[in-house]
Amino acid sequence: MTEENGFKYSILASGSTGNVTYIETPERKILVDAGLSGKKIEGLMNEIGRSLSDVDSLLVTHEHKDHVAGLGVLARKYKLDLYANEQTWQAIGESCGKIDTDHKHIFEMGKMLTFGDIDIESFGVSHDAAAPQFYKFMKDGKSFVMLTDTGYVSDRMRGTIENADAYLMESNHDVEILRMGNYPWRLKQRILSDHGHLSNEDGASTAISVIGKQTKRIFLGHRSQENNLKELAHLTMENTLMQHDIDAKNEVLVLDTSHVEASPLYHI
Repeated sequence: MTEENGFKYSILASGSTGNVTYIETPERKILVDAGLSGKKIEGLMNEIGRSLSDVDSLLVTHEHKDHVAGLGVLARKYKLDLYANEQTWQAIGESCGKIDTDHKHIFEMGKMLTFGDIDIESFGVSHDAAAPQFYKFMKDGKSFVMLTDTGYVSDRMRGTIENADAYLMESNHDVEILRMGNYPWRLKQRILSDHGHLSNEDGASTAISVIGKQTKRIFLGHRSQENNLKELAHLTMENTLMQHDIDAKNEVLVLDTSHVEASPLYHI
């Protein structure tokens, strides 16, 4: 595949402490979310040999701090074009400081926008935010889907995201570790609810229902530091794939993400 075909991506950070993903084509350099400080995000960009000064657009999934902590700083320093749906902009309000209205754009839920040489489709998820949405990136018959921060996956969502080349799939918690842990009962209920987060088992069963012949990689995303173990999340996904006769070593690779270390820059 030539450099012009497909596109590149890196999960710069994924976890309950902060989320940032980078998408690159010959024409566009895009971030999804900015859930860490500007300084930390610049450091993660440097890890993959890139700079924030090259980024032109930033897509927001929802207003929670682990997705927008650095939004205002990046917007002001790098003059980025920012995209979110109207309810999310209202929910963000002034929490990220003053953002120039010329740089704030509407990306409606359930719509597709073209950014230069890449098409991006938004889709709604089930989470306790104003109007949370995630994204599917498409170029040259290749696609990458981001799906975290959802309590369940509807048939409609499955139809939108099926048979992607790669997924960032939520594996937030192990149900038993969460139940036995120190979180207040109300917070446990929130995480386990239909407006919370997918467990390891939920993420694995979702993966089984959407992967197809094109699928080559599944990244395990938004893993809780308190209520999960990296090895457990990985094993749950691999075992589920193998139980459905999918070779998790050669056919579909299961890859971990980190809340402090960028993934390599993958070419799709």
